[in-house]
Amino acid sequence: MEKREQIYEGKAKKVFASDDADIVIVSYKDDATALDGLKKGIITGKGAINNRMTNNLMRRLEAAGIPTHYVKELNDRETAVKKVTILPLEVIIRNISAGHFASRYGVEEGIVFDEPTIEFSYKNDDLHDPLLNDHHILALKLCTKEELELVKSYAFRINELLKGYMKDIGIDLVDFKLEFGKTPDGQIVLADEISPDTCRLWDSMTHDHLDKDRFRRDLGGAEEAYIEVITRLMEEK
Repeated sequence: MEKREQIYEGKAKKVFASDDADIVIVSYKDDATALDGLKKGIITGKGAINNRMTNNLMRRLEAAGIPTHYVKELNDRETAVKKVTILPLEVIIRNISAGHFASRYGVEEGIVFDEPTIEFSYKNDDLHDPLLNDHHILALKLCTKEELELVKSYAFRINELLKGYMKDIGIDLVDFKLEFGKTPDGQIVLADEISPDTCRLWDSMTHDHLDKDRFRRDLGGAEEAYIEVITRLMEEK
């Protein structure tokens, strides 16, 4: 597959056209951002780790019946994916209180919920990704009611699957962000990535942070945490 001109660059990835009009090539960067883009840095090697981890999990989810944009891993940092129109929604699933949930509602981190929560934010950097409810989403015509219900269904199913995958390698899935896209024929598919950049992951025994919070909160050891997650995932039998 031939990589052609760059068509987009985000905080963590670049996207290139390919010689197939229906396929684009995603290239993962080591750049790290936090605090609404105010904090910037490098986590050495994270691009390759996020690429491999995302592809591993996308393949598992596809096998379990979740449609994704994944096509083929091309090398350590690059993957071919279906060209989709991203829904302007961030879908956040939370299993344990942490991060913005804890600070927003004045509760301590580490409370295990009886049931997972779901929330949405509007993908708009200028507006700082404000929270949305279902009615806001429909009023803004960000997707249809049927698409929203499908996204919710997929998100909760993905949560159950990811929790299981992580539990098997001694990691608690605290919370995570998903993005969905629409193919030219209208199919809703899981897009973006699943990695320590987009998931809050705690060691099940020690509760050590194994995710971007190590960068975000100046805890140190971010590179080692990312390596630990991918090592466990790839060594799983």
